[in-house]
Parts: sequence; C-alpha cells; structure tokens
Amino acid sequence: MAPAAPTNPPRRLVLLGSDEIALPAFRAVAALPDVVIVAVYSQPDRPAGRGQEIQPNPVTAWARAAGHVVRQPERLGPEHAAELAAAGVDLGVVMAYGQILKDDFLAAPLRGLVNFHGSPLPALRGATPIEGALAAGWTTTGVSLQQVVRRLDAGPLHATATLAILPDEGRAALRTRLGELAGRLAATALPEILAGRSLPRPQDEAAATFTRRLTRADAALDFGVAAETLAARIRALEGWPGSTFEHAGVVLKVGAAAAQAGVVDAAPGSILSADRGGVRVACGDGVLVLSRLQRPGGRMLPVGEFLSGHPLTLGEVLTSVAMPPLVGAVPFPRSPKA
Repeated sequence: MAPAAPTNPPRRLVLLGSDEIALPAFRAVAALPDVVIVAVYSQPDRPAGRGQEIQPNPVTAWARAAGHVVRQPERLGPEHAAELAAAGVDLGVVMAYGQILKDDFLAAPLRGLVNFHGSPLPALRGATPIEGALAAGWTTTGVSLQQVVRRLDAGPLHATATLAILPDEGRAALRTRLGELAGRLAATALPEILAGRSLPRPQDEAAATFTRRLTRADAALDFGVAAETLAARIRALEGWPGSTFEHAGVVLKVGAAAAQAGVVDAAPGSILSADRGGVRVACGDGVLVLSRLQRPGGRMLPVGEFLSGHPLTLGEVLTSVAMPPLVGAVPFPRSPKA
C-alpha cells in the first residue's frame, strides 16, 4: 500500500480588531481551509451603554462565542511580540484594532501583518476614511488590503475592492457595506498571501491624502458653505459627534437634511421657512432642508413634531461656526482620542 501523501500543517493566524466592521473579514478568515486562529487580540472590556456596565466590544464577544483565545492588552509590548514568535504565527490580520503596532510585533509572524482599510489607498489614510469619503461627496469608495508598516497606512497593497456609495447613504449604512466587502476580499485575497503568491505593489505617495480622528468640535455647522457640502457632512458624522447648530441658547442636533439648489437672496443661516415640510436654511450656495431635529435630552424627531415644542421662526439667522477639514493633503498633527 502506497504511503499517504504528506499534508501541509495548517496556517497559524492571529486576528487584531475591536470594532464591529471587522467581523465579516474575521469570520471569512476563520472559515478558510487549513487555517487555525491562534488568538484574537482586541481592546479591553470597557464601560458602555446608558448604565456604563463593563462590556466586551463586538470582536471580543464574537471571538469568545467562537471559542477563540482572546487577548486584551491595554498596550502591546515586547512580551506580545514574543507570544507570536513562540506560537509560530504565519500571518496577522488587522482591521479597526485601535493600537499602534511596533516593529517587533510586525516582525514576529512569518509573513508579517496585513490590514483591511476602509478606502481605496493611497486616498484617505488615517482613522476616518469612511467619514472622509462621505464628507467629500465621493460616489465610490472601497476597501484596501495592505501589508502593515510603521508609517500610517503606507504599506504596499495586496488587493483593493470598490463599491458605489448610494444616494443619501450615511455613515452607519456605508460602514456595514464596507465591512461586508472586506469579508469578500478576505476570502479571495488571503489564500494568495498565505500561499506566497501575492506580490504587493507600492502605493503612489503623490496621490496620498489623510484623515484624522473626529472631535466634538466637528459637530457645529457653517451655513456659509454650500448646502451640498453640509448635507454630505451631516451624513458623514451621523451618530457621534453628529451635526449641530445653536438656537436660542440651545444646541440642536440634526438627524437628517437634504440640499436644494438655487440662488437665495438671504444671508447664510437665515431661516427661509419652518413647517412640517422642513426647516429651510439659506447657505453660501443653495438651501439646506432640515428634516429631523433633536433637543438636548430629547428624542430625534421629524421636524413637524420638533417645531411644536421648539419653534424656529422665519427670518431668524442661525450662527455659523467654521468647520475643521476632515481630509488633508498632508498628515494631521496627532491629537489625543476624543
């Protein structure tokens, strides 16, 4: 009887992520044949929700339910690089992890680490590529799979996949679809990397643009800019920090808005009408129609319901606040997390 053909040992992988957007990619990695997930690295459990109870993030919850070893260091140190080396890890897969990976950690796996990034690199490097694409009015975006290097999102590219941004699509919906796209990309691109057949190509540094972390200061609206710009920014910043303006000493939050084209003979910020059809506000170009609003401590309401408790009057002029750019041609100065 002929001896059995030798079989290759399974590839040993670690996953690093903390945000729900990473789950489709991580599930796809775990489903690959001849792959063993040695450990899942994620951020420590933290207070969350109205009761501020200590809870795991979505990646940790998934990993525990799937029976994977979970490691949650507050900061990665040399001992964690040693863990990878001792475990004989072949590849690390990263998406939305939230920590800087140092040289010793990057060098520990046989094939280094690869990262799923939510833009078609080299455009929109940095922390908020999804928000940057929406705020800039892009009609298409995508996911890039890059080899991780110490410089921010500058590693060579193994693969890129694109999708169209839907009309009036906001951040939450686009994040979900980009996460699903990353899952499909993982299933096709990672086997090529593990087999050593993927030859990553350098990024075009001349085409690089950069995003930054959001802060509460990003919420305030500037009615002096175009209505299209404001509508796009509102979709980009939905959730936190949201988009706001001050009225009668109260900061109001905008839940939904649309732009109307046309020339308006009124100062930017002027309320042109306020009824169940929307609050129409003059902008530097066109009109912004606010359709959902919220008072502090209240619920987000359709504008008709909102106006019954907080009137906005024809002719009032809302204050504008300069909006810090979300995308730049050079890296933004580093700032602490908001």
